[in-house]
Amino acid sequence: MGLLTMFTTSDVLQVAATVCATGAALGCLYLVFVGFSVLRFRRGEAAAAPVSVPVSILVPLCGSEPGLAARLRALRDQSYSGATEIICGTLDPNDPAIEVVRQVAAETNDGRLVCHVDPHVAGQNLKVANISNFAKHAKHEMLVLIDSDIVVGADYLAGVVAELQRPGVGAVTCLFYGIRGESLWSRVAAMGVNVHFLPNVIGGLTLGLARPCFGATIALTRDILWRIGGFPAFADQLWDDYAIGDAIRGAGYTVAVAPFAVGHVQTEATARQLAENQVRLGCTIKSIDPLGHAGSVITYPLPLALAALAFGSGGDALALAMVALACRIGVAWCVEHRFAVRPDSYLLIPLRDVASFVSYLASFFVFTVTWRGQRYRLSDQTLIVDSSR
Repeated sequence: MGLLTMFTTSDVLQVAATVCATGAALGCLYLVFVGFSVLRFRRGEAAAAPVSVPVSILVPLCGSEPGLAARLRALRDQSYSGATEIICGTLDPNDPAIEVVRQVAAETNDGRLVCHVDPHVAGQNLKVANISNFAKHAKHEMLVLIDSDIVVGADYLAGVVAELQRPGVGAVTCLFYGIRGESLWSRVAAMGVNVHFLPNVIGGLTLGLARPCFGATIALTRDILWRIGGFPAFADQLWDDYAIGDAIRGAGYTVAVAPFAVGHVQTEATARQLAENQVRLGCTIKSIDPLGHAGSVITYPLPLALAALAFGSGGDALALAMVALACRIGVAWCVEHRFAVRPDSYLLIPLRDVASFVSYLASFFVFTVTWRGQRYRLSDQTLIVDSSR
């Protein structure tokens, strides 16, 4: 009799239930740790006063996103005493965002907000191609890259510049929280950022495992950018922001994480858009850190507990699921308290957890992603246009 035939279906289900329950229990402990890490994240640090040097803010555009005008005004009206300019850019001469920029610029007519159009594309990453085109128009040595869907407060620029002026710092990035829209899927996406992504990054920083650099903000000097090869060096990178941060660290500098977070507007209108964005994120993380991505399974204690319940663990698994849900709600409260995030209904958390887990599993079997309407094949951390469609 073979070894496999010695195990009955019941035995296999019992082993699966035990593995899932163990993972869920470890995940609950992890969430407790993460919650405390969020509350303690750079708490009580005295804000550094920046030397008010001139700054060029670079904003890549792609379509007229809801609320774009308000976000541009927030960048324009910073409580920063140094000279600033806001340079936007797009590849499409018919991009409706161009008119939005013109309208906001006309409100002050001081020449500080401009938009450049250049359809030239070098490399597979269209965002990097866009930035590379219009960044050459920047007048100042200090550059702040920020995505067009990011919401900032009045002290944002002063805080970023102060961090960049610390000894040994080559770039500054910002954590971000999700800002929900009107659709259910936008709300689910925002909750995913707030109760999964953001606390996981902070947990990784606390453990010394995370090396973040996000498009929500990348501040650096022109000299540092030149040292790492400029934007063309990242023309084919899937996650260009991470690659820029990695290159800066490779050049002997640190990438500082600002003590505050900015808002990221979630615009997902359909379940498909949500799924595509989540799977793309999972695939990117997998390409950067395959072992870490696999090990992050314990960050999903509620789905693991439900799986243990489905495999026949009974009341113990049900109790574990309730504990996991309570821990996740606790993490959500910690994020809301630490970063003044607008709370959403905790009733969405079970849906969010299950959706995140499904996307996580899918990331191991997906080798193409959709980004800005273009489909790409993944090769290591680079993009290759998928011509099979």
